[in-house]
Amino acid sequence: MTPSLRSTVRALAPWIEEIRADLHQHPELSYREVGTRERILARLKELGLAATTYGKFTGVTADIGGGHGGPAVALRADMDALPVTEATGAPFSSRTPGVMHACGHDVHMASLLGAARVLVDRQGSLPGPVRLLFQPAEEEGMTGGASGLIARGALRRPKVQFVFGQHVEPRIPAGSLGWRAGMMMAAADEFRITVHGRGGHASQPHLGGDAVHAAAEIIVGLQTLLARTKDPIHPGLISVGMIRGGEKSNVLPPEVQLAGTVRTFDPSLRRNLQRAIPTRARLIARSLGARAEVDYILGYPALVNEPGATSKVAERLRASWGDARVRELKHPVLGAEDFARYLERAPGTFWFLGSAPKGRSEMSLHSPGFLPDPRALTAGAEALLLATESVQGASA
Repeated sequence: MTPSLRSTVRALAPWIEEIRADLHQHPELSYREVGTRERILARLKELGLAATTYGKFTGVTADIGGGHGGPAVALRADMDALPVTEATGAPFSSRTPGVMHACGHDVHMASLLGAARVLVDRQGSLPGPVRLLFQPAEEEGMTGGASGLIARGALRRPKVQFVFGQHVEPRIPAGSLGWRAGMMMAAADEFRITVHGRGGHASQPHLGGDAVHAAAEIIVGLQTLLARTKDPIHPGLISVGMIRGGEKSNVLPPEVQLAGTVRTFDPSLRRNLQRAIPTRARLIARSLGARAEVDYILGYPALVNEPGATSKVAERLRASWGDARVRELKHPVLGAEDFARYLERAPGTFWFLGSAPKGRSEMSLHSPGFLPDPRALTAGAEALLLATESVQGASA
C-alpha cells in the first residue's frame, strides 16, 4: 500500500467507527438481517454504488471498477449477530434485548465499507473488478449464508478469481493479523441423539432401559471412539454440548437428548466419524436395554487457504506492515467458518484480524463482554486493500 493510501484509510477512521457503532447498536440474528441490509444499502448508495439484493435472502453484493482486464476479486464480510445479552458498557451497546455482535461481524462490515470507499475513489485505475460480498447467517452453523450467495451467482459474472475474508481475533493485538497457508480451520459437523428408555422409579433401575445411564455411556463411548478411530497425528474433536432429560431425582425419564459437535481436518476421518458415531450410539443404547435415534448433520467444510494467493497476501502485508504485525500461525484452529465454501470454488485466503485492546487478551468471542479494539477497523480495511493489491497489482 502506498503511503498516501495508508493515510487515506486512517483518515476515514471516524466514518468507519460511526458505521461500526450504528451496526453494533442494531444487531440481528441469522437470516433476519433486514435492518442491517438497509444500513449497508444506505452506505453503498452514499458511495455511489449500485447494489444487488436477493428478496427475502438478506445478502448484498456490489461491484467496483473493472475495465482494465485484471483478475476479479471478491471481499467478504458477514452480517449476523448472536443471541447474547451485551455487557460491554460501550456507549453504542446493542439496543436489541438478548442480541449482540458478540463475534465482531459489525467490525467486518465496517472495515469492508471502509475499503470500499477507498476503492471507489480509485475505481478508474483499478486493474480489475472488486466485488463486495455482505453475507448473512455465518453463525447459522450448518448451511450458512455463503452457500446462499454462491447459489445466487456471487462468484460469477464476472468469474471471481480470488476471494478474501477476515475475522477478528482477541488473542492477537489490534493492528496485527495472523495468517496461515493451507489448512486454517476445521470442518464442523453436528450430531443429535435421542435415547429412548423404559422410564420408571429410580429405585428400580434393574428393570432396564435407563435412558440416563445409556446417555452417559454414549458420551464416554464417543470419546473412546475418537481415541481408537483416528490416527493420533491427525487432530479431531468430539464434544457433547447439550444433555437434557428428567425432571425429578427419583424418576428415570423415558427419554434423554444429547447434541454435540465434531471437528476434523482430515476428510477421511470426517467420513469415518459420520458413519461410526451413529453406529456406536445405537449399539451402546441397545446393550443397555434402550434405543438411540441419531441425526448426523454435515456442516461447514474445512477452511483451506490456497498457498499461492496466501503467500502473495502475506508478502504484501509484510512489506507494508512489517514482520512483527503479520504473524504466521503454526497450527490450524478447531473453529469453523463458512468462508470455506468460497475457497472450495475460488483460490483465496482468510486471516485473523487482531482485535485485543492494549494490555488485554482475556476477551472471548461469543461472550457478553466482547468488544474489539477500534484500531481493528482501519487495520481490517487496510488488510482487504492490500490483499486486493497483492493479486491485482497496485493501482495508480
